[in-house]
Amino acid sequence: MLRFTDENLTPAQLTSFVMQPIVRAAGLIKTYADSPMPAVDGIDFEVQERQCFGFLGPNGAGKTTTMRMVSCRARRSGGVLEVMGLDPSRDQRRIKEHIGVVPQETNLDTVIRVGENLFAHARYFGIPKKEARSRALEALKFVQLEDRSEWDVEHLSGGMKRRLLIARALINRPQMLILDEPTTGLDPQARHLVWDRLRELKRQGVTLVITTHYMEEAAQLCDRLVVMHQGKILVEGSPRELIRDHVAPEVVELTATDQPELARLVVGVADRAADHEVAGDRLILHVDDGEAMLRTVNDSGLGYETAAFRPASLEDVFLKLTGRTLEE
Repeated sequence: MLRFTDENLTPAQLTSFVMQPIVRAAGLIKTYADSPMPAVDGIDFEVQERQCFGFLGPNGAGKTTTMRMVSCRARRSGGVLEVMGLDPSRDQRRIKEHIGVVPQETNLDTVIRVGENLFAHARYFGIPKKEARSRALEALKFVQLEDRSEWDVEHLSGGMKRRLLIARALINRPQMLILDEPTTGLDPQARHLVWDRLRELKRQGVTLVITTHYMEEAAQLCDRLVVMHQGKILVEGSPRELIRDHVAPEVVELTATDQPELARLVVGVADRAADHEVAGDRLILHVDDGEAMLRTVNDSGLGYETAAFRPASLEDVFLKLTGRTLEE
């Protein structure tokens, strides 16, 4: 089994982890010459060691750009950014020795086979050949791909490729693993396997920083997260804190047969809720007691097609903060 320890860090680096966050950003900005708006617009956040920290947001929110700056793949335009107490603008090599990166795009080498992808990456870090072979096998076992070592990369499924990317990112036994949309496009079985592997890494002491637009993924993995929108951070907290602070505890959804019926529902019961939204043919009511609201609706004599209630979720917070309109 892979083991992640602090054995490769200097005493000064170990002390810095105790004294300060593993990542710290203050007023962080990224601009591009061909865009009138900043991709990242003055954000502040801190990532503590050995936690999973998430960046949640719609496409174009600035999540990937932030990860590129943290992982030394893009230079900041302004503000402060420290990774392991170091400045990514000056200390790229030292930082990269202790991080692993799983990019959003699949950038595996298709010319060489699965196991050779890991061996070559290990050699990039200067790991001796014998140790590189050993680490490659360990990493393949960790992501349950040891029987695919001699396969051509092109013959792997999408889920297997994502797992191979994670294995590759672990080859230098990083202190921090940065994952940009780690399970995009995966089927449920593959997604849950990736989640299990990431939880195991956190238990071993690896700090995880992920971007995602999957609400369940954020709720399952993240100790803390931020919601980003249009380059800014809207809120920060644990999934439970965000649900508690931004939406009522339960949600009632009423589906109407037509727009006049929907309008009557809005007039008749919306003011009984803490908050409400209209989405297509649905009236979404944020309430303290879902069962009581359903009784109120039924007692009112108002018509509807379907009705259901459920606990509030991170998705409710996300949609309240960023809106339901699709942005491209």
